[in-house]
Amino acid sequence: MSELNRRRGIALLALAGAFLSTYLFLYALGYYGELVCGAGGGCDLVQGSRWARFLGFPVAGWGVGWYVAVFGVSMLGTRAGIGAARWIPRVLAVLALGGLAFTIYLTALELWVIHAICRWCVGSAVITLGIFLLTLPEFRALARRV
Repeated sequence: MSELNRRRGIALLALAGAFLSTYLFLYALGYYGELVCGAGGGCDLVQGSRWARFLGFPVAGWGVGWYVAVFGVSMLGTRAGIGAARWIPRVLAVLALGGLAFTIYLTALELWVIHAICRWCVGSAVITLGIFLLTLPEFRALARRV
């Protein structure tokens, strides 16, 4: 897969993640009374836990910001001239690795502390993993430049 198509894929996944996180963020702000989670879903339990906030701000809001940042950097990476800039793979690599690490932390909390699984959170985790996997060649590009 070409660098251009990978970055477009990253942008598309980030856009989907931004919409998903926006839904959860609007719920956290009180715009929805109940999350659509399906039978046996633990969305309300997870979103109502003390772990649903990070540094006093809803985790979903952090997710919106992260996805928008990934979208912006990946779209800049598709532009002629800017796409070849050395900072693009660095920023994408840092964002992807940080996002994956935070997602693993949150998933561990769901499994072993909260004892409930939010399907929307699983969806976000899958999107984040996809972004990370599409970003792996950026790590290789960084290693070659060092």
